[in-house]
Amino acid sequence: MPSYTSIHLAERPVDAVVAGKTFTPKQQEVPSASSLKDGEVLFQTLYLSLDPAMRGWLNPTRSYIPPVEIGAIMRGSGIGLIVASKSKKFPVGTYATGMCGWSEYSVLNEKHVESLDLPEGAVPTDALGVLGMTGLTAYFGLLEIGQVKAGDFVVVSGAAGATGSVVGQIAKLKGAKVLGLAGEDSKVSWLKEELGFDEALNYKDPEFAKKFRAATKGLIDVYFDNVGGEILDLALSRAKPFARFVMCGAISEYNKKKPQGPKVRQTSQVVVMRPANRAQNYMMIISMRIRMQGFVVFDFADKYAEARKQLAQWLSEGKLKRKETIIQGGINKAEDALVGLFEGKNTGTPVQ
Repeated sequence: MPSYTSIHLAERPVDAVVAGKTFTPKQQEVPSASSLKDGEVLFQTLYLSLDPAMRGWLNPTRSYIPPVEIGAIMRGSGIGLIVASKSKKFPVGTYATGMCGWSEYSVLNEKHVESLDLPEGAVPTDALGVLGMTGLTAYFGLLEIGQVKAGDFVVVSGAAGATGSVVGQIAKLKGAKVLGLAGEDSKVSWLKEELGFDEALNYKDPEFAKKFRAATKGLIDVYFDNVGGEILDLALSRAKPFARFVMCGAISEYNKKKPQGPKVRQTSQVVVMRPANRAQNYMMIISMRIRMQGFVVFDFADKYAEARKQLAQWLSEGKLKRKETIIQGGINKAEDALVGLFEGKNTGTPVQ
């Protein structure tokens, strides 16, 4: 019988994912067509989407989705080909998307599969990027949570990533002024020259804090946070009254044993927050009446079709641009690609 490779969680990382240690590959027999139950398909994975949220799925903590169990195939979505089917909806030869996990083959119920329906000008991997969960996250985060409107000043951290790059472009389409933050000069140039951001800054620049304050002298209406940490703290100090802070991610903190946040120390009946400057910025939430709201894209599942239609229209009209980082080498390179994601090696959507 032919075999295939799947990647399983070997141990929970304490901080960063370690290639060759956190995950382990296994060889398994490819299921036969006759073994499928009614409504099931055999999905051959062609592309996997790699997302920062995957790091959170490895932690044994309460969250919006159960953690990946030790020994289980790593969770993930992908594009694939239906190579065997007992589903009337998905005949053999259909290209589709599904939550296939890090596996070359998987048996999926038709309820968890979607046909690859691409608009004019799209490429297959757009189903994992601008038309997939990352694009939908940008759409709902900015429009539903951020409630962006014409004339707003929007700041986006992680702006050269899969979600951030779409956030900034949608904000521009809605008539906002946009400042993007990225970690390389080449990414800063891409945001301004290709995507049309009004301004962009390299947060690794030694003068970043000074430049950020200058670039936000008009103060922030909407802050779309993909990074957390020190940059979030700095953004709080530059918020307008009633600013909306969209809490999408905190990639700077996911691999830390002790994620950074306001430090609180109880002394007798007095609560002291340290360091002092961070306490002051945190207090801006109160004095500026800032609304900070977290969300996950699954909250808006009933609106996916509407959002995809709009994103597809913008893409076809050339109003929405994208870039993807394709990692070659097959399923065994998935963990290296995930490590690279946290090292800032991708621009746009990382696809393996």
